[in-house]
Amino acid sequence: MQAAAAATIDEAVTAAPYATWPSPVEAADVARGEALIEWVGFAGDEVWWTEVRPEEGGRAALVRRAAHGGTEDVLPPGWDVRTRVIEYGSRPWLALSDRAEDGIVFTHCADQRVYRWRPGTQPVALTPEGAWPSGLRYCDFAVYGDEIWCMRESVADTEGTEVVRHLVAIPLDGSAAHDPCAIRELTDSHHFMTGPRIEPGGRRVVWLGWDHPSMPWDTTDLMVADITAEGTLSAPRRIAGGGDESVTQTEWAADSSGTLYAVTDPDGWWNVHTVDPDGTTRNVCPRQEEFGEALWRIGSRWCLPLRDGRLAVVHGRGDRRLGVLDPATGELVDFDSPFTQWQSAATDGRRIAAVAAGPAHRRTVIVVDTADGRTETVRAPAQSHDAYAATPFPRTYRGPSGEEVHAHVHPPHHPHFTGQAGELPPYLVFVHGGPTSRSHLVMNQEITYFTSRGIGVVDVQYGGSTGYGRAYRERLRTNWGLVDVADCATVVRGLIAEKLADPGRIAIRGGSAGGWTATASLVAEPDLYRAAGIYFPVLDLAGWRTRGTHDFESRYLDSLVGAWPAERDRYEERSPVNHAQTIRAPFVLLQGLDDTVCPPAQAERLLAQLTGSTVPHSYLTFAGEGHGFRRADTLVRCLEAELALYQGVFTPSAQGDA
Repeated sequence: MQAAAAATIDEAVTAAPYATWPSPVEAADVARGEALIEWVGFAGDEVWWTEVRPEEGGRAALVRRAAHGGTEDVLPPGWDVRTRVIEYGSRPWLALSDRAEDGIVFTHCADQRVYRWRPGTQPVALTPEGAWPSGLRYCDFAVYGDEIWCMRESVADTEGTEVVRHLVAIPLDGSAAHDPCAIRELTDSHHFMTGPRIEPGGRRVVWLGWDHPSMPWDTTDLMVADITAEGTLSAPRRIAGGGDESVTQTEWAADSSGTLYAVTDPDGWWNVHTVDPDGTTRNVCPRQEEFGEALWRIGSRWCLPLRDGRLAVVHGRGDRRLGVLDPATGELVDFDSPFTQWQSAATDGRRIAAVAAGPAHRRTVIVVDTADGRTETVRAPAQSHDAYAATPFPRTYRGPSGEEVHAHVHPPHHPHFTGQAGELPPYLVFVHGGPTSRSHLVMNQEITYFTSRGIGVVDVQYGGSTGYGRAYRERLRTNWGLVDVADCATVVRGLIAEKLADPGRIAIRGGSAGGWTATASLVAEPDLYRAAGIYFPVLDLAGWRTRGTHDFESRYLDSLVGAWPAERDRYEERSPVNHAQTIRAPFVLLQGLDDTVCPPAQAERLLAQLTGSTVPHSYLTFAGEGHGFRRADTLVRCLEAELALYQGVFTPSAQGDA
């Protein structure tokens, strides 16, 4: 009797205005339920990964599956496995061998020192305390004899604008913890470098390098050097890359053949190539797909050499599938899986571990055995109101000149509510950051927070996004603030033309570069958008370029906007801060006070221009937060402020008042 009653309740659907549906998905569920899982690796037979804990102030714990089920921290309490290299973070830990008892090395966020840890002990420092005002940072480790080789940043100022980088060798005996001279500098071939990849057998080492004003998705050099008997390097030489070619990853074959692989894009797509010592390259699987991503975080990997000579690869066009590639024949076989987004992959030579997700699946850690194709879940996905999650789908719209614009559509969804007859739903445009980046078509608790209340979400992969080849990526070159804004409007008008969205109830939100596009859209399309949620944005190009951001992105605008100061007028014309008086839609502006990428001064310049304005707006700041919020209480306040804004302009009473 009780079961039958429950079924009747489940099947009942009530018609109610969009944006008013009651939802059990609270902001606290979003902060708690969608842990950021990354930097997967093998330690002996176990798979470990880092997991950001918003409820612990954003601490990145090193985690493994517990013997009794569930997960547990690997390190003693309090350790935060995270590096601030290039501000966005990079690979922060490495197992020292295939034996778990040998332990790991890792970077601790609080002091950015490198530590060694063995099971049953406390971590021991391997590097000295930072000698510069903002200290020393390390990432992307490799083992060479009794040393750890890695990339080191020496940061001279708190803003992160004065930086020197080297590949260095750190002794594993801890002697450098009190003697900085014990660390050997190997090379400083470029202003920016990845960590080293040492050839099995230790004869040669390779790395990627690039210099201002290039970004790593514009051009990089694949460098190689011989390792001498004394452990020093011969003169480095470039063997691939340069010009309009971006090498985004390089790896040695797992055997002693000396085969070198590079994920590079001479043909406009990041494909896997072999690289001979004389620089001759061969595309082993030519496809109009991406086998890599933009190198925002040093140490990222998408191509993993296996012991049997094959390569585990993460690849796709828009999506990302996991497959095994035979470099001799070019045959690529994907694993049968419900997951459409694989990332942070690692291998022990036979098994592959990665973070996986899909339109109907939350993020989880999966292990695939390449010998028989068996899969195992080592971290179960968070289960939180999954029945309330929309089923998203990809769409491609055409702009005014016929250009493709890709998007992910998440329609409003609630198991017990639907819109009223004849009513079209409001939509919220999600604009990803970067801008040379992308977002994933997966089940997402943050999106469910809105769609379960009757607010649709469309996630726009505007021109400049990754995942669709260099030509699509470079649509944004010198056109930032134009192409991204126009593409968002194209997608919105496509939804409206298909009668999927209410033209009078459209809002837009984004963070960082997405915050720029959201604000620029309020300026350029005042009749299209009714509200905006703006997170830690770029708003004043000239200020951001000359005195506002960290070293890694300090010349990014050369490609996004144009050379400075020759294109000063373009910088001024496109900056939303100079057009604040044209903004008519209400907005909420959310800013971390410790942000060195988009400092608070950017937001404050816009607010100064709005002094005396009648446009409703609010400004929320968060001490201790940097670029990208990590703390649970911050995430909750932001989402609740956004929702209040959108419901205030989307509900029938608000429409009537208008």
